[in-house]
Amino acid sequence: MYVILCLCDLVAKNMIKAFYIFVKDWKSEMRTRYAFNSQILFILITITIVSISVSTDISNAMTCGLYWLVIFFAAMSGLSRTFVTEEERGTILTLQLNASSTVIFSGKLLFNLFLLIISNIIITLSFALFLKLFIISNFLIFLLTFILGSIGIASTATIISAIISKTNTRGSLFTILSFPLVLPLIIVLIDLTNLLSENIQIHQVVNQLVILISYDVIVITASFLLFDFIWKD
Repeated sequence: MYVILCLCDLVAKNMIKAFYIFVKDWKSEMRTRYAFNSQILFILITITIVSISVSTDISNAMTCGLYWLVIFFAAMSGLSRTFVTEEERGTILTLQLNASSTVIFSGKLLFNLFLLIISNIIITLSFALFLKLFIISNFLIFLLTFILGSIGIASTATIISAIISKTNTRGSLFTILSFPLVLPLIIVLIDLTNLLSENIQIHQVVNQLVILISYDVIVITASFLLFDFIWKD
């Protein structure tokens, strides 16, 4: 019992420290608004072009593909500087002295996930308003898909951002490294979202949901295992 209480106390302290890192990044983002503005501008431009150029005969499958592609590239435009800014400002040593690598990655992941969910909500509302063939028949399944997809993209973007922060060609490498890793996730997300245009129940898409959950668990676990070596390199 004592060991369990100690572990719970340690986890609680690490969660609090991770939340402090999230708050630090959020305050920094509100001062510069680099990531937020990049995502918003990309979303506005993309949605405008898509709504003007897409014909009414477009299939629901293509609409779902456009939906997740916009989410992916919006993430690429806004989440690439998660660790790059720490390198540029010279604050890496301060973070290393005040928090463990697990805490740092947790805080950064929380920030990226929060930022991505905000942009994804805007994208979803825009698609619902401007593209009539973006049909969702089961909101619960869509919500699960939305959350699991956001977690997968955010976790992948966070670890890739940590990797490219140690390189010189940061801008081009981020998308190049992220796309092969996120591609299997995007394929499942498109397929699952396309199925939601029909009146389906959750037991009919269990396999797809299990794949999404497995992807998120694998990526997050691998990221925590690798981040310590990347961060202290």
